[in-house]
Amino acid sequence: MAGIPTFATAPGFLGIARADRAAAFTVAGVPFDIGTTNRAGTREGPAAIRRASRMLVDGAHPGNWVDPLALDIADIGDFTIALGDIEGTLRLVEAQAEGLAHLLCLGGEHGVTLPLLRSLARRVGKLGLVHFDAHVDTWPDSFGLVYGHGSFLYHAINEGLVDPARTIQIGIRSPVQREVWDWTVGQGVTILSALDVHAMGPEAVAARVHQVVGAGAAYLSFDIDALDPAFAPGTGTPEIGGLASWQAQAILRRLGGIGFAGMDVVEVSPAYDSAEITALAAATVVWEYLALVNS
Repeated sequence: MAGIPTFATAPGFLGIARADRAAAFTVAGVPFDIGTTNRAGTREGPAAIRRASRMLVDGAHPGNWVDPLALDIADIGDFTIALGDIEGTLRLVEAQAEGLAHLLCLGGEHGVTLPLLRSLARRVGKLGLVHFDAHVDTWPDSFGLVYGHGSFLYHAINEGLVDPARTIQIGIRSPVQREVWDWTVGQGVTILSALDVHAMGPEAVAARVHQVVGAGAAYLSFDIDALDPAFAPGTGTPEIGGLASWQAQAILRRLGGIGFAGMDVVEVSPAYDSAEITALAAATVVWEYLALVNS
């Protein structure tokens, strides 16, 4: 398909210095994956998501008739990273996110969420969090990496960036140490496993999200491995038994009224994808989010 190789063919800008910071929504990629613990490759995720997003611009959203081409979006390209340096990259991402309007980030591994939360929380205060994932991501470290991709929420809670009582995790199902699980629940985080989602159905899950997050600013972080590998094989740490893409879509469409101030979709690893279905799922999550916050 022809078109500008930006998200949803939004106007593109080369580099942060030329970004249109007055745009209502800003899209940026973080091509970073050295904090992964299984299969690398998510550095290619932003480009793959952008390519797949061009499928979504030939009509309005059928649920609320939002036209993505009519929205005020600027895709500013990829953030600069510090090659081979996790903490250096986190500092750079935090600095580059500063001052940007409502940011939609394309990962990259899940560790990039931490600096995004640091930047946003400094601006709007402690956040509620809606976290789709197969993994709790509250390990104190990821196989020795203090800031690995399985630890972003551990640090976000300890740094006071998110309110655990307003944090809900959806789709959790991976192996996990009991002490990590108990610590997470003990902080006040609500966990809905994938089996919970299958049993409850999207409407009940969405109602629980509204109940937990309540009023106030919130953030959406969507790890693509929340989806079952049948729907998202292109990821570094796939876990069977996950959400179907229709379930995730149905939940997202019922989250209207939550005060989302930013979002990311992470862990897309194109090398393991099949027919670009993982990239399309990630692009559609962003598309659904844009329709949700503009309805």
